[in-house]
Formats: sequence, structure tokens, C-alpha cells
Amino acid sequence: MAVDERLRRARLALLVSFLLQGVTFALLVTRIPGIQRQYHLGDGTLTVLLAAVPILAGVGSITSEQLVKRTSARAVLRVVQPTLCLTLVAVGLGSRLWSLVLALAAFGLLVGALDASMNMLGVGLQHRYGRSIMIGFHAAFSLGGIVGASLAGAGAHVRLLLLFGVTMAVLVPAALVVGRFLAGPGELGSAVQEAAAAAARSIPWRPLLPLCAAMAFSYIADSSVSNWSAKYLTETLKSGDGLGAFGYGGYMVAMLLGRTVGDRGVQRFGAAAVVRCGAVVSALGFVVAALAPTPWVGIAGFTVLGAGISAIVPQVFAAGGRLFPADSDAAVARLNLFNYVGFLVGSPLVGAISGAAGFRWALCAPLLLVLAVLPLGGHFAPARHQQVALDHAASRV
Repeated sequence: MAVDERLRRARLALLVSFLLQGVTFALLVTRIPGIQRQYHLGDGTLTVLLAAVPILAGVGSITSEQLVKRTSARAVLRVVQPTLCLTLVAVGLGSRLWSLVLALAAFGLLVGALDASMNMLGVGLQHRYGRSIMIGFHAAFSLGGIVGASLAGAGAHVRLLLLFGVTMAVLVPAALVVGRFLAGPGELGSAVQEAAAAAARSIPWRPLLPLCAAMAFSYIADSSVSNWSAKYLTETLKSGDGLGAFGYGGYMVAMLLGRTVGDRGVQRFGAAAVVRCGAVVSALGFVVAALAPTPWVGIAGFTVLGAGISAIVPQVFAAGGRLFPADSDAAVARLNLFNYVGFLVGSPLVGAISGAAGFRWALCAPLLLVLAVLPLGGHFAPARHQQVALDHAASRV
């Protein structure tokens, strides 16, 4: 079989892997109200548990990097993805706090390892293709999120164990089959190691800091939707669990559509204008959601928010690459750290404010932070990047 055919097959397998991860993640976050009822959790306890998951994900990501060095990204992914699916079944199975803590701890560690290994494979494939293909993988995750939210909405009135168990009975075998076709040394050669070496190169932090801030603010907004939209819709706006799942679903639909048309907007209006527009649209989404009189208006607000965020995040990575064209992998790796920063701040921030003043006021915090992206828009302009790139190249001569 020609190498090109093997690469295409490996790319398709990784796209499916991202999609399966999107389904799994969406099923968990959209059924948070049901999990809270099943385990009789107070809002404070729930906030602590949700804050712990991204911390453990960071640990899992670091651990995965070490395992990949000893084995391969494919080997880690083939084990971690089906095991992650089983942790969702464990969440649906228990009724005591200790069992939920164990299940969510395992979920956090495994989702971090999965995220790291999937993106390592994606970067390796991108190196072999010689062009950008990473956005497609993340679009597949968004599509999986839509599917997962739809399944959660359709299964809102069944027990968690039945919903999670039946879904994972499909996803686990799918993950095992897909794992057989993931890229290994035969397809990638040393591409993953080359990407890791590129990411380890020394580049200055200072030009990246505005982009890091934009990334963190965007993911604070993202974590607000993923962790709290269903609970806001069901408790504050009095929707049922089925309708509550569609807050995240609408958000992911807008995210997917935004990622398919975003490049055209950048080509026509420029990256800075697209980012500023995305910040305004995101803030508008938060305003609509926070003031919503009915669940459907709240869902519309979260959908608008997804359209805005989808315009910002890809441009953060693109801007980092333009800043350091010879060391783009190093820039992207540093920027991606602030994905975790956003999740670490966003979930407990919204949870703490909602406990003190209610969810409507809690949504004002990420609203203000996403507006802080507006004055950062100038840092996405290509002219500024060209000067920074020239200065960096001169310093290395």
C-alpha cells in the first residue's frame, strides 16, 4: 500500500477518534444536572469536583507525554480512549460520593492523556502532510459534541446508567476498531519527535502574552458553557433535562459552522477584525443568555456565544504561528497551555459566583473577560507579526 493511502487512512481514523471524544465529553457535561441529583450533591461540592477535573487533565497530559516517549502516541491513544468511555459508565453506575470522585478522577486523568496523544498524532500527521489539517480534527470534536448533546437530550428521561451504558456499548468497540488504523511509525516515521523538538525551541514569551491572554479568556467562556449551561437552563430557566442539553449542543453547532467559514472572514476582513468581532459576538451571547426569560432564548444566547468563540481560538494559534514562522510548533505548544488555564479559572469562577449571587450574575464574569479580548485585537495584525518575526530571526543570527 502506498504511503499516501496509509496517511489518508490514518487521518480518517484520527478524525473519528476526535469525534468519539466529542460525543463522550458532551454526554458528561450535558448531564451534570442529572449527575448532581443522582449523587445528591450540593452546588459547592459540584463546583469543587468540576474544578478538579481540568487539574487532573493537566496531570494526565504530562503523564501521557512521558508514556509516548517510551511507546508511541498511537499506543497510548488505543488504550486510553476505550478506557475513558468506561469511566462514563462508572459515573452512571454509582450513587455514593466516593464512587463519583473516583470516576471523575479517572475521567480527568484519561481525558488529559487522550487530548495530548490525539494532538500529538495530529501534529505528526500535519508534519507529514506539509499543510495545516489540525482545524479539521477539532471540527470533528465539535461534530461529536453535537451528537453527544443530541443523545443526552433524547435520553434525558432515562437513567444515567442506561444512557451512558448503551452509548458506550457502541463507542468502546468503535474506539477499538479505529485504534487499529491510527498512525504509527510506519506512517509518521519521526514526525512526532520532530514536532516535539520544534516545540521545545526557545522563543521569547513577551510577544505571545497578549495571545495567551486571549486564549485564556476564550476558554474561560468555553468552560462556562460546557460545565454550567445545562445546570443554568434546568435550574434558573426551568427547562427539562432534555432541553437543557441543547445549550451545549447549540454552542457546538455554532462552533462547527464558525470553523468552516472563519478562514474566509479572515481573508476578507483581516484577522484583527475577525477577532474583535468574535469578542463582541461572544459578549452578546452572554448578555442574551444571562437575560433570557425562557430556555429557548438561553439556548440562542449560548449558540451566539459559540459563533463568537469559534472566530477567536483558531486565530490565536494562527497568530502565534505568524509571530514565529520558524518555530510555530513551539508557539502553538505554549499557547495551548492557556487552554488549561482557562478551564482551571472558568469553572470554579462561575460556580462560586452562582453560589453567592445566582447564575445570571455568574455569567457576567466571563462576559467581561471575553470583552477584554477587544483591546488585544491589534496583536493579531500580520504587520506586527512580521516585525516580531524579523526581530526574532535577527536575534538568532
